[in-house]
Amino acid sequence: MKLRTILSLSLILFILVADQALKIAVKTHMSLYEHIVVTEWFHIAFVENRGMAFGMDFIGTAVLTVFRFLAVGAFCWCLAHCIRRRYPMGFIICLSLVIAGALGNIIDNCIYGLVFSESQPANPFFAPIAEFVPFGKGYGSFLSGRVVDMFYFPLWQWPESWPIIGGRTFFGAVFNLADAAISVGAVAIILFHYRQLSEILKK
Repeated sequence: MKLRTILSLSLILFILVADQALKIAVKTHMSLYEHIVVTEWFHIAFVENRGMAFGMDFIGTAVLTVFRFLAVGAFCWCLAHCIRRRYPMGFIICLSLVIAGALGNIIDNCIYGLVFSESQPANPFFAPIAEFVPFGKGYGSFLSGRVVDMFYFPLWQWPESWPIIGGRTFFGAVFNLADAAISVGAVAIILFHYRQLSEILKK
């Protein structure tokens, strides 16, 4: 039980620190929509959204953040229950990834609007790159901060001759480390730990 607790908390802390370090570095060194080509298939592209994974944006920030708080609370209860009952380590790691990812984006929603000036597209007339400002003097209010995304993998484009998707980039979403942690954890639970998930849902 102690090993599971230490591993879970360490993983959550590591994801949170790495996620925030990446976001702060991008936000304080890049203008909005700036694009850096690392390789042909991997780009750093700075965009912001109100909190949906992979740049989706169709729910109000405050509503989404409250929902995320409730979801994290439920997952934390689930994680504590699984640790006490000595569930498989893989399942506990997956739950920890989901919790860490959700917390990472919650921090953006809750805090970034209070502590950062607004990021702007490159413009010769004003400073486009965000800076830290005194608490409460940022571009927004509590729960109105925008989530920072930066990873873009244009692996290939669909043939132009194909209907609807022709010419579009396969998986054209821009995402962050928190999104990746949520997705990896959730998919791994469904693929490899469906039995444990079913037990938890029944309870």
